[in-house]
Amino acid sequence: MGFGDLKSPAGLQVLNDYLADKSYIEGYVPSQADVAVFEAVSGPPPADLCHALRWYNHIKSYEKEKASLPGVKKALGKYGPVDVEDTTGSGATDSKDDDDIDLFGSDDEEESEEAKRLREERLAQYESKKAKKPALVAKSSILLDVKPWDDEIDMAKLEECVRSIQADGLVWGSSKLVPVGYGIKKLQIQCVVEDDKVGTDMLEEQITAFEDYVQSMDVAAFNKI
Repeated sequence: MGFGDLKSPAGLQVLNDYLADKSYIEGYVPSQADVAVFEAVSGPPPADLCHALRWYNHIKSYEKEKASLPGVKKALGKYGPVDVEDTTGSGATDSKDDDDIDLFGSDDEEESEEAKRLREERLAQYESKKAKKPALVAKSSILLDVKPWDDEIDMAKLEECVRSIQADGLVWGSSKLVPVGYGIKKLQIQCVVEDDKVGTDMLEEQITAFEDYVQSMDVAAFNKI
């Protein structure tokens, strides 16, 4: 289990594939699992790894409050896909020392139980929230204009980056390319959001974070459903 070496292109590719259908390393909210993996990454992933870059920028916004995020931070090899070999400890094999092992190893059981308890609490809260969810949820239909830098931008990749943004209460819809002049086309994409969970400011922040592809984002139409 693990991501391999997250400072290498191969490790970042594993992280990108892992996040293709996930918003966070574990669960539905930012946690110490995200902090542990974030700290192992040396910097922003390249733009072509759009899932990893989207996650990196989102977790980076929690920099000042990362210590208060829920969960218990575990060894990096405890996260990620199960079919990837954990190489995070390979460089430290020669410097193993009893003090280090005793310091962290003695609490493994306690931390595991604590992490399990926190996960169960979060799941219980999530299920309770779903059960109490009101029958009528305020929603809006939003049409976004996403403009590239120039006519050489890969618009299929740009759209893939936009659709990689996932959040509770956000559903992407149809899209099309609209000419704007000089051979440049903008992406016009529809989405439906739950008003209490997703706002246009959040969408703009995450879309424009793909700065290698996106010049700007505008709201072309906004309608309550």
